[in-house]
Amino acid sequence: MTINDMPGFILKTADNKTIRFKFYADEAPATCAAFAKLLPFGRTFMHARVSGQEIWTDHAPPLDVIQENASVFTVPGEVVYGPLKPQRVKTSNCMGIYYGEGRGLDSCNIFARVFDEDMDGLKALGDSIWKNGEQKLTFELLTL
Repeated sequence: MTINDMPGFILKTADNKTIRFKFYADEAPATCAAFAKLLPFGRTFMHARVSGQEIWTDHAPPLDVIQENASVFTVPGEVVYGPLKPQRVKTSNCMGIYYGEGRGLDSCNIFARVFDEDMDGLKALGDSIWKNGEQKLTFELLTL
C-alpha cells in the first residue's frame, strides 16, 4: 500500500466522536507514510499554554523521519509532528493539532489537515480540552 492509497486518518474522542483528517501526501510524503505505519494508537492530549489554540502531546510515538514541510506557522486544522532529526529540534516526539490560530515553539512537520466539514468538531474538542483538561484520543487509518 502506498501513501496515495491512504487518504488520511481519523481521531476518536473519549466520548466516541470521530474527526477526519487528510494527509498532505505531496508536501510531506515521508511523514505521512511513517505516521500511517504507527496507526492505530492512542495518547493523552492536553491544551497548549503558549502556542495558541492547539492540543498536543509530548509522548507521541517516535517518528524517525527528516524535517519536511516544517514550520512554526500553521493554519487552523493542521496537524504537526516533531521529527527525531535534526536532534536540535525541541519538538521531537511531540504531536499537535491546531484548532484555531497558533504558532509552534519550534519547527514541526506539517502533514495533515482536518476535513472542512469536521472543523467545528475539532474546535469543540479543543475548547473541551482547554476548559475541562486532558483527554485520551485514539488515531486510526481513514478508509473511504
